[in-house]
Amino acid sequence: MPREALRNGLGGRIAAIRGTRRMKQDDLAQAANVSLSMLRKIEQGTRVPSDHVLDAIAAALGVDPSRLLGNSGRLDSRVHDAIPALREVIAAYDVPDEGPVRPVPALRASVASVVQKRLSAQYIRLAQTLPGLLGELIRGVHSTANPDDIAALLVATYRAADAVAYKYGYLDLSARLIELMRQTSATTEDPLLSASTAYVRTEVFFAAHAYHAGLRAIEAAIDRLPEKAGRSRLGVLGSLHMRAAVIAARAANADAAMSHLSEARRLGDLVPEDIYYGTAFGPCSVRVHEVSVALGLGDCHLQLALALGESWSPPLEMPAERRSGFFIDLARAQLWAGLKDAAFESLKTARRIAPQHTREHPWVREDAETLLRLYRANSESLISFAEWAGVV
Repeated sequence: MPREALRNGLGGRIAAIRGTRRMKQDDLAQAANVSLSMLRKIEQGTRVPSDHVLDAIAAALGVDPSRLLGNSGRLDSRVHDAIPALREVIAAYDVPDEGPVRPVPALRASVASVVQKRLSAQYIRLAQTLPGLLGELIRGVHSTANPDDIAALLVATYRAADAVAYKYGYLDLSARLIELMRQTSATTEDPLLSASTAYVRTEVFFAAHAYHAGLRAIEAAIDRLPEKAGRSRLGVLGSLHMRAAVIAARAANADAAMSHLSEARRLGDLVPEDIYYGTAFGPCSVRVHEVSVALGLGDCHLQLALALGESWSPPLEMPAERRSGFFIDLARAQLWAGLKDAAFESLKTARRIAPQHTREHPWVREDAETLLRLYRANSESLISFAEWAGVV
């Protein structure tokens, strides 16, 4: 991006978000621990902040740096630059280096923050935080007398690292992290934790287009889940059926897809929308997946997705990643139905909700490229979106 465009857009976004927070310039400067003069210059576009200053301003505003950077290529580089450190720390998963390990309550708080960043698609912050936290948790698993509590935290953190690796195309690293999730969860006596890793494992099958094998794997995980009362079990079981419905649809197995979706609906009606072992599940999450299933099955099922898109939107309380995913899927359904204007609006909505998740989603790039071909006179906004998505 040209430096002038970065200045103007960045400063304007900082000022706009600051205004929504009812913060004056001196309030933000103090919260971010930067000088008022520097902040004024940044907002005026006469100074470009360093990554350190940008992170401080974003933290003070309560947003991910991606919200401030907009189209900047600095987004990708900051995530990619963190990948070698992630590879290094998991290479030593069984021979960790020496170092301190905080008490479990402190670790639990750090992991809860990481999980929240994953659910809200804040991949820059995740990439910067994960290597150190993973190293500490790996040390903890090997050094404590009762490692089960830390093992569960390590699984959640491996999953956050997988989110970064998978979204940014490091599929080999993603597969390795998922195997580490499975190994670590197997050391605990928590069958729900192991089941939750089966949900994540389907990424490997999606990436390989091995949908039939993926369906067998997740159905086996469903069968292994013990009969046990409790909301957590219902939430985990429901999420597995929800995922199974999507992969069955990709496998063109309509009967299995609809059967799993029906069971997910039934279970969703029994629990509130919430996060169960790291996965959002409930009535609204099932609705989001109805669009994914319709896309996978295609043909007459697409009309169901379009009707849902006209009558319903994910509530703001849902994780940003899942809400944006709904609009990404809806955009594809609309595009296939010839509703190009509606498809572009859905893509823009997805970007507003979770810019990093949207930008790195392969369907977004494919659909933006298709829209460029369909529009005879390309609008500036479409060209700008395509540039942002890395299409042109």
